[in-house]
Amino acid sequence: MIDPATVQRINDVADIVEVVGDYVHLIRRGANYMGLCPFHNERTPSFSVNKQRNFCYCFSCKKGGSPVNFIMEKEGLNYHEALLHLAKKYGIEVVERELSDEERAKQSERESMFVANEWAMQHMEKNLTETEEGRDIGLTYLTQRGVTDAAIKAFHLGYALDKGYALTEAAGKAGFNINVFKKLGLVGTSQQGRDYDRFRGRVIFPILNTAGKVIAFGGRDLKGGIAKYINSPESELYKKSNELYGIYQAKSAIVSEKKCFLVEGYMDVIGMWQCGMKNVVASSGTALTDGQIAMIHRFTDDITLIYDGDAAGIKASLRGIDMLVSHNLKVKVLLLPDGDDPDSFARKHTPEEFRKYVEEHETDIIRFKAQVMLDTLKNDPQHRIDAINSVVTSIAHIPDNVARDVYVQECSMILNIPEESIAKSVARARAQIVQKMKQDRLRKQQRQSSETQSQSSQIPNLSQNAQLHAHTSESLQQHESDQETVHGENVIGSYQVSGTINETDFRDRQASNLQLQSPLYPLEKAVIKYCVRYSFMKFCSYEDTTSQEQSATPRIVTLDVLSFVEEELRDSNMKFSVSLFSRMFDLLKGMRNGFETYSQHRTAELEERLSQMRKDGYDKISEKALSVDEIRREEQKLEQNITTERETAIKEICKDYPCRILGSHEDDDIRRLALELMMEKHHLSNIYLKDGTTELEEDRLSVLLVRALDEWKNELINQKIRELLKKFHAASRDGNIEKQTEIQAELNSLMNMRKEMSKYIGERIVFK
Repeated sequence: MIDPATVQRINDVADIVEVVGDYVHLIRRGANYMGLCPFHNERTPSFSVNKQRNFCYCFSCKKGGSPVNFIMEKEGLNYHEALLHLAKKYGIEVVERELSDEERAKQSERESMFVANEWAMQHMEKNLTETEEGRDIGLTYLTQRGVTDAAIKAFHLGYALDKGYALTEAAGKAGFNINVFKKLGLVGTSQQGRDYDRFRGRVIFPILNTAGKVIAFGGRDLKGGIAKYINSPESELYKKSNELYGIYQAKSAIVSEKKCFLVEGYMDVIGMWQCGMKNVVASSGTALTDGQIAMIHRFTDDITLIYDGDAAGIKASLRGIDMLVSHNLKVKVLLLPDGDDPDSFARKHTPEEFRKYVEEHETDIIRFKAQVMLDTLKNDPQHRIDAINSVVTSIAHIPDNVARDVYVQECSMILNIPEESIAKSVARARAQIVQKMKQDRLRKQQRQSSETQSQSSQIPNLSQNAQLHAHTSESLQQHESDQETVHGENVIGSYQVSGTINETDFRDRQASNLQLQSPLYPLEKAVIKYCVRYSFMKFCSYEDTTSQEQSATPRIVTLDVLSFVEEELRDSNMKFSVSLFSRMFDLLKGMRNGFETYSQHRTAELEERLSQMRKDGYDKISEKALSVDEIRREEQKLEQNITTERETAIKEICKDYPCRILGSHEDDDIRRLALELMMEKHHLSNIYLKDGTTELEEDRLSVLLVRALDEWKNELINQKIRELLKKFHAASRDGNIEKQTEIQAELNSLMNMRKEMSKYIGERIVFK
C-alpha cells in the first residue's frame, strides 16, 4: 500500500492544469481554464479546469475531478495505478506504508498468486518455443492459423506439455508452494490425492488485467478432446464476469480510436489485432456481463459487436441488448459474411478493407433488432406482436430521454406501427423498469443497512437546540424561494420524501454508483453538501453559559460549518441514514489536523503576499503628490483592500482543502460524491437582490444550512407520526381502546414537537 504521506505529496505536486494540458488544449478564462472535453465530442468548450482547487470538470458529460481522477478516466487505470503514473511523471519516490499483520498476510497471498501466474506464463512460453513437443504441436498449430511471431510475443502465447505433472514438478523445483497453484487452478488433485497439471497438451492463452498482470489462463485442446477450451477457475485474482481477453493489449487503441470491437474468442482477438484492428477484446465465449460492460465503458462509450453472419451469429447478436443500452453506450452490430469469423475475415483482408467493411455494414443495435425480428416473424401476427414488444422493452432500457424518442421514431417507420403507440408502450415499460430498479435498491438497502431499521425512532431532541439562537423570520422570508419546505409528501427538488425517485435523478445516481439507502436521501444530501463545500469555514457564534455563573460574562463559542452540524446532530440524537453520507461526514471530521497544517502553510504564504501588497501600496502612495488627508484616505483604502483580500483568501483556503482531499480519495464512491456535491449544476448561480447586488451561496449559508437541518428533523418527526397513525388505525380495527389511548398521547406529543419545530424553521438566529 502507498504511504498516505506519499499519496498526499503526489496530490499536492500534481498540477491539474499541467496534467490535463498533456491531453487538452486549454485557454485561460479568468481564474479558470477552458477546453474541449477529452471524454466526449463537442464543438463548444465545456471542460473547466480550476488551478486553485486542483480540479477539472465537464459541465456537459459530468466527468472530471482531481489529477488522479483525470488519469484514471483518461488512461483507464485504477486508483493505485494512477498514483504510480503521476509519481513517475513528477519524479516522486513511492513510499509504501507499513501494513498490519492481516493486510500483510492478505497482500502476501495475493502477490504470491501473481508471481506464480507470471512464472507459469513464462514457463509455458518457453515450452512453446524451446521444447520439441511445443514446436511440433503448439507452434505448428499457431503457424497454420496464421499467428505471427509478433502476436505470439504480444499475447504471451504458450504451450502446456502433454505430461501429467510437468508444470507441477517444475513449480516445486522452482521453490513454489503448490497450494498457491491449486488456488489458481493450474494444479488439481486426483481422487488418489496426487497433484496433476490441469492444462495438458494445449495452446495457452494468458489472460491479463488492465495493468498487464496475469490473472488467468485459457487452454485450447489440439488432440480432439471432449473440452475444446478450458479456463482457469475463479480465484482471488480472477472474476470471470469482470474481465475481458485482450483488454491490456487493446486499451490504448480503444482510447485513441474512441471505439471498441467486441468478439467472442481468443483467436478472433489475435486475428483482428494482426490485421491492425488493435482496439478489440473478447468476452471469451460467455454472455456479456455488467462488469465487462463497465470495463469497456472506462475507455469508450462506442462499442461494435462482431458476429458470424449465420443463424447462430444473428441469435447471439440479440443477446444482452437490454443490458448494453442500459449502460448508455452507443452499441452497433456487425455481421460478417456467412462462413467467416473475425479471425478468418481478418486474414483475408487488409486493415483498410476491414475498416471499410465496418463502416458500410455496422448497424445500430436497436435498428438491427427491429429489422431482424420484422424479417423473421412478419408472417406470424402473434409472434410479430411479441417481437415488437421485445423491441419496445429494449428501447425502454435506454436511460437518455432524447435517445428513446429518436428510437421510437425510427422503429415506428421500420415496424410500420404508429409512433404514438410505440411511445406509449415505451413509457409504460420504462416506468416498470424504473420501479423495478427502485424496488431492487430498496431491498438491497434493507439487507445491507441495519441503521435504517432504527431510523424511525430517531426523534430530534428539540430542548437541546435552545442553546443556539435561531434565524429571524425576516431573514428566512427573504430567501423563502431558495428551497421548498417539507410537509408530509411534498417534493424537495426532484425527489419525494416518500421515497419515489425522479427517473432522471435515479439514472444519475445509478451512473455514479451511489446507493439510495433512505427516503431521507435528499434531506441528508442537502446537509452533507454544505459540509463538503464549507467544512472549515467560520459559520456562527453562540453564548455558552453552561459553565458560567449567572453574573459572569458568557463565553462566546465560534463554530465552523462542520462543528455546527456535528453539535446539531449530537444534540438532536440524529445520524445519517445513508451510509455513503455517514462515511463522508466521518472523513471530514478526521481531516481537522490535516487542515490545520494546510491552513498554517497557506496562511503564511498569504501574509507574505499581503505584506508585499502593503509595501507596494505604500510605495505608490508615497510617489503621489497628495495632501495629508488624501494620504490618510489612501492608506485607509489600502488597509481595507488588504483586509478584504485576507478574508476572501481565508474562505478559499477553507473551501479548497476538502476539495483536494476528497477529490483524490481512494474510494471511488467518495470521489464521485465529492465531485457531484462540489460541482452541482446550479452551484455557480448568484442570487440577485433588490438593490442590484449579488449574494453568493456562502453568504446565505446561515439560512440555508440551518434550514436544511430543520427540514431533516421535521421529516423525522413526520415519519414517526405516519408510523404511529398506521398503528393507531390497526388498534382501532382491533378495538383496542387502551392501545389507541397510548398511541394518541404519543401522537399529541409529536404534534406539539412538530409545531415547535415549525417555529424553529421560521425563527432561528445565528450570530456571524
